[in-house]
Amino acid sequence: MFASLSLAQEIGLAVLLVAAVVWVRGLGHMRRDSRSHHPVPGTYEGIAVIPAQRSAATHPMESVELTEAEEEAFAGLIRSIPLH
Repeated sequence: MFASLSLAQEIGLAVLLVAAVVWVRGLGHMRRDSRSHHPVPGTYEGIAVIPAQRSAATHPMESVELTEAEEEAFAGLIRSIPLH
């Protein structure tokens, strides 16, 4: 092929060329797939792995009643955090 390249360099060049073509085709497929999936207006397709945040009223185990001393200690802790 090239007189100045060894056989190993020519093989490496061919492998790089094939990898580049496969990569470009993969990008094209990804772009085409992302354009073909249009969501229905008014709906939201969130990440299915992360559950929706629930309010404390959904389950009694998700809320804790604090005593007045605990509330004061928590308020003091919050006041000690610097707000920069």
